[in-house]
Amino acid sequence: MKHLKKLLLIALVVVFANNISAQDQDNRWVIELGSNFVDFYPTGADVESGPIPTPFAASAVNGDATGGMFEDFFNTDHWNNSGILSRLRLGYYVGSGFSVGLTATFNSITNLGDVKVSSTSYISTDLDIKYNFVRDYGWFDPYIFLGGGGTWLEGDGNATANAGLGFNLWANKWLGFNLQTKYKHSFDEDKLLPHWQHAAGVVFKFGGIDTDGDGIYDKYDACPEVAGLEAFNGCPDTDGDGIQDSEDACPNEAGLAEFNGCPDSDGDGVADKDDKCPDVAGPAENQGCPWPDADGDGVFDKDDECPNIAGVAENNGCPIVSAEVQKEITDLARAIYFVTGSSKFTDETEIRLEQVSKIVNQYKTLRFDVEGHTDSTGSDKINSKLSQARADAVKDYLIANGFPADMITSKGFGSANPIGDNKTSKGRQQNRRVEIFSEYAER
Repeated sequence: MKHLKKLLLIALVVVFANNISAQDQDNRWVIELGSNFVDFYPTGADVESGPIPTPFAASAVNGDATGGMFEDFFNTDHWNNSGILSRLRLGYYVGSGFSVGLTATFNSITNLGDVKVSSTSYISTDLDIKYNFVRDYGWFDPYIFLGGGGTWLEGDGNATANAGLGFNLWANKWLGFNLQTKYKHSFDEDKLLPHWQHAAGVVFKFGGIDTDGDGIYDKYDACPEVAGLEAFNGCPDTDGDGIQDSEDACPNEAGLAEFNGCPDSDGDGVADKDDKCPDVAGPAENQGCPWPDADGDGVFDKDDECPNIAGVAENNGCPIVSAEVQKEITDLARAIYFVTGSSKFTDETEIRLEQVSKIVNQYKTLRFDVEGHTDSTGSDKINSKLSQARADAVKDYLIANGFPADMITSKGFGSANPIGDNKTSKGRQQNRRVEIFSEYAER
């Protein structure tokens, strides 16, 4: 009895320490190992009308050898047991809940009900046809069975017809705990009384083919030769990103589903495999790299009309002329003097032209306009022609000294835009002037 308690304790630990799983038809072979317990008492056999069976007669003492059917069924004092490993069964699952098996047991009989007898060897081999009620998956697996076999007491054999029931408690797909009982009807009660034989032990299922050893049988495994996960029908997910390798464009690097399993290290929306700058965020239009800004003015080179000169966004990345610089240009330009009635510069004007040229050449990316103006002396036709000639003279000087010709224009306005009073000599002097300015100048 102490062996049965040990087996029950082991079974409970196994069942609750593992994820329970159901019996299936993939592991068709079964081995059962355990202990058997023989009880002659609760069988309803009539031993009063005849002698106690031969093997026990010599050592029998007064007492009840048997009782009514099922009487004292759970009285373990009547049970005979020879050890924790005294039963072996090999079974094969046929299908539709049916299996066949061969069981071998040995025991030592010392109790014939309440009658104590000399130790008598007990050996049996039985064939059975078993029916399991649970076909698919479930940890509790009850069954019934029928069969027959031979039982030998002290080497004297006798045939029996057997029937019983039991259940398995499956800890996982291949390991379980078994409890069962069967009634063995003897065909010659003078040699062998009918009796009950109980059993307890562990059950091992085997026979399923799992080539890659991932716990998923080949017939269910979409990748039978490569260990994988149940979630992917046995196919692997090497990088553990939740995308199986066969659908993962980067199977060895954890990535995102939106990029077919490839990573995006810089989070710019461009997968690393397509990203020319995988560690620095950049737009997809530039293959994941930031747009360059050579002059550091905050305007990308692709949009910067002056990529190597720091400028401002409102001027497409080109610089603007500050109010201070524009005032300096204006003051110098108004001090450019010409010989009376001509577009020839006076001698003292040369230094001012050089200064203006030096300034505007710092802004070669900006468009400049040169305007010529006269006082009201003379006809409009003459004044218009003279102002145009003087504006052209300044423009030509600046071009000759390095300013781009396509970035500068000239125009004469005659006396149309006076800044002084043409009735005074001082006012007329102010009106005879040249103006140079850029449209990108602070006013």
